[in-house]
Amino acid sequence: MAIQILRDLRGLRVDVIHPPDSEGVSLVEHLRRIGCAVSTAWPVPEAVAPAADIVLLAIDHDSREPLRRLFKGHDRIAPTLIAVVGYENPSILQLVLEAGAHAVVERPVRPFGLLTQLAVARSLWLQQQDALRRTQKLERKLVGIQRIQRAKSILMAGHGLSEDAAYQSIRKQAMSKRISMEEMADAIINANEVLNFRGNAD
Repeated sequence: MAIQILRDLRGLRVDVIHPPDSEGVSLVEHLRRIGCAVSTAWPVPEAVAPAADIVLLAIDHDSREPLRRLFKGHDRIAPTLIAVVGYENPSILQLVLEAGAHAVVERPVRPFGLLTQLAVARSLWLQQQDALRRTQKLERKLVGIQRIQRAKSILMAGHGLSEDAAYQSIRKQAMSKRISMEEMADAIINANEVLNFRGNAD
């Protein structure tokens, strides 16, 4: 996996949000030597570039408020984030944590160690995305189970079926219509709500 991550770094779109000083220029040069496609921005923009895979973000006291607006502006999956810091103190550490940084690069930026930080940050980000997908899949599965349970209760109450018979009924109807059990359960729930609405209206 480590070798694959190193290979994947080449060609990744990296957004460098850093003052255009000598350190910023040096950072961009290092990244381009690694093989990344680099774009730059300064001052701190309102939002992260939509195409960015990785963001290297200079964090200091002067950019505190713009940084906080930037962090709140994520409306998509956030890219891999690497904080670039010049010194350590509790307030800078707080900003790094608020940003959700996957790694930290210290100033002055040196070529040695930058590739390692990129690889570590990208690995952590990939693990984070995998965990997020697994969680979302489990949440969808739980919601589906709850919908099927509700549909079973409707059939049991409305038709005097046992729990197993209600389940089998949903299963058979789903198979005959070539849809998932969750979709069949939704149809039963929706039909029941329509009938109840009409009954209340009468």
